[in-house]
Amino acid sequence: MDKNAKILIVGLGLIGGSYAQALTDLGFEVGAITRSRSSIDYALGKGMIASGTTEVKSEYVSRFDIVVFALYPHVFVKWIEDYRDYFKKGALLTDVTGVKRSVVYEVQKILTGCPVEFIGAHPMAGREVYGVRNADKRIFNGANYIVTPTPANTREAVEKCKDLGRTLGFARISELSPEEHDEMIGFLSQLTHCIAVTLMTSKESRHLVDYTGDSFRDLTRIAKINEDMWTELFLLNRDELLSQMELFEKQFDRLKTAIRDGDEDVMKEMMRLSTERRRYFDKPADKE
Repeated sequence: MDKNAKILIVGLGLIGGSYAQALTDLGFEVGAITRSRSSIDYALGKGMIASGTTEVKSEYVSRFDIVVFALYPHVFVKWIEDYRDYFKKGALLTDVTGVKRSVVYEVQKILTGCPVEFIGAHPMAGREVYGVRNADKRIFNGANYIVTPTPANTREAVEKCKDLGRTLGFARISELSPEEHDEMIGFLSQLTHCIAVTLMTSKESRHLVDYTGDSFRDLTRIAKINEDMWTELFLLNRDELLSQMELFEKQFDRLKTAIRDGDEDVMKEMMRLSTERRRYFDKPADKE
């Protein structure tokens, strides 16, 4: 990436703050807009950003060549509606939003006629904590980064967005359509969060802490969840998520029936397939 590019982060939470930290440490001039003055002050004090404000002003926004939106989906769309004319001519806009069909096309529609280009992206990284005070650029190292172009995007913007992912330290850069993204995320992320929430709400667990092993901790790590954000993400991807939940229920019922009937063959068959498929996800370090 051009080290002279000025980058604006809109939404200075965990991911936005981690972007800011990583890009600043690489020598980019990074600015930020967020609602909390204390978040701006913290980021300035830690040297994560060169400037920041809680007010959206055209003279500030128009200084930046790349704008990264790290906002809840509905807030992001409203922001674009309100300030679509504030961007620098030729600016590249991207995001970190966890759903795409309901966001990408709408934002591109709102920006019709504006001399900017928006291309969706999704950093597959995070932690079970929130806010800029928990920002850590290391969460991107070795993680996956997905770019979600549409026919409205130019190849130049696609490559520039991929380059941003490489610059941040992501190990694998992929391209998916918004539809393909939402199917994938419904299974890999949203369904797994649903399972973790269901496990933690199935039984009062305070007294179980004294007896649990790593298996329960590993399965429920993501159950510490931002209820506002994840409720919005679930509902925006409702049809796809319900389809993935039904897929899971079918296999869970198959295992349940096999246990009830004492069908060892089915149980072992499922376990063998589970073991085989889990190996795909082992990182090289895990195989050594």
